[in-house]
This record gives sequence, C-alpha cells and structure tokens, in this order.
Amino acid sequence: MKLTKKIAAVTALTLSLSATMAHAEDVLRIATEGAFPPFNYTDSSGEITGFDVEIGMAICERMQRECEVVAQEWDGIIPGLLANNYDLIVASMFITEERKEKVSFSDSYYLAAMSFTAPKDANITDFSAEALSGLTFGAQVSTTQSAFIEAEYPDADLRLYGSQDEANLDMASGRIDIMVGDSIPSLDWVNKTDDGKCCEVVGDPIIDPKYVGDGVGIAVRKEETELLAAVNAALAEVIADGTYDVINDKYFDIDIRTMKAR
Repeated sequence: MKLTKKIAAVTALTLSLSATMAHAEDVLRIATEGAFPPFNYTDSSGEITGFDVEIGMAICERMQRECEVVAQEWDGIIPGLLANNYDLIVASMFITEERKEKVSFSDSYYLAAMSFTAPKDANITDFSAEALSGLTFGAQVSTTQSAFIEAEYPDADLRLYGSQDEANLDMASGRIDIMVGDSIPSLDWVNKTDDGKCCEVVGDPIIDPKYVGDGVGIAVRKEETELLAAVNAALAEVIADGTYDVINDKYFDIDIRTMKAR
C-alpha cells in the first residue's frame, strides 16, 4: 500500500513537472532592441514597450500563445535568434536579401524608408557623393543605414554607434555633420525632442529596395515554418479586425503601412 502511494506520488510529481515544462515551452520569447522609440523602447517604469512590442503582443494573442519580451542590442539580434535565445525578432527589421540568407521573415507589417538628418543651418540640397565629401556621417552599427552610406559614400568619414540614440546625441553635439536613420524615428527626434531641435530631416526619403528591402518584417529561424505561418495568419487578423489601426494611431499621425495620411 505504501509502495503504491509512493508510485502515485512520483507519478503525480512527474506529470506536474511535465505540465510545467510543456507550459514553459509554450512561452514564445520576442526580442526587440528596446532603444528605438517610438517603435521599441524602455518606459519610465522599466517596461519594454512601443509600436513593435504592441504589434508583437497582439499577434501572440491571436495565436493564443503566451509571450515575453526581451531586450537585445541590435548588432547581436540575429545571432541571438540563431542561438535559440528567443523565437521571434520584432524590432523594425528591414527585409533585405542579405538577412533572408540567415532568417525567414513574415509578411511586411509596415513600409521601410530611411532619411538624412542634418543641422538646420547646414543648407544641404545636393546629396551626391561629391557634394557631401568631407562631411562626417553617422549611423547605427550593423544597419541598412550604415550599409547605404558605405556603398553610396565610400570615401565618407563614417562613425558607427551602438544605438540610434547615441548617434542622435553626437549630431546634437555637433560631432557629426549628417546622419542616416529610419524615417519615422528621425522625424520624431527632430520634431518631438529638445535635442532634436538642432536639426531637420533633409532630402527625399531613401526607398531604394536595394537598401530598405521589402518592408519591415518579423524574423524567425528558417526551420520554424509552422511558427512563421502562424505569425502571418495572426498578423492578417490583427490588420483585418482593426487592432493594427488602433496601435498605429497611438504612435503615429500617418498610416505607416502606406506612409500616407489617413
């Protein structure tokens, strides 16, 4: 009788542990940079939030999956995914051919564009390599922006930063002459922050697919075909039921799927 009770207790414990492990495996981990407002950033309470995060969590809800968000520095974000440190990257990542060699992407969840930012008194109107020779460029490391500068301005004095915030600070301090960043965060910085009052977005948006790819997508490991299909289906639901528009309007004055006014 005692042996039976012990066996039953061990069985119950095993089942409990199995259920706990299964539950833990059900938790999807979402990586984002956490330093790229308004898309992803850490708020005053220490929580990671922003447009990317809210879209990611809405997708999780439609998939009926529990998710948690982790911050990851940009230059290690794809290696971290490939090392199984998390399951999804929702971090305003441009869908480019180079990145598609390493990961798979969801359908695009907004359009991609880059912009030049310069001091207000710079009066830059010619963006040829010749006209901008001698200027010090700034960009975030391991980004399409840095790749664009290296390709189009090969003789530029290029300074690379760990985050866009660091580049912004050097621009405000006059340590760089011009920088290239994502269009919407660049506009937010110059229009909505005290530091950004020094500067303005100049020239036309950079929308060449060679650099900005096919929009912005959610990255998964190549072997995660079922997860990718579930993410795409959930994203379509989030757009169709109006949730996307609610989140969009919380952060932006335009529809960022089209980059046009509503």
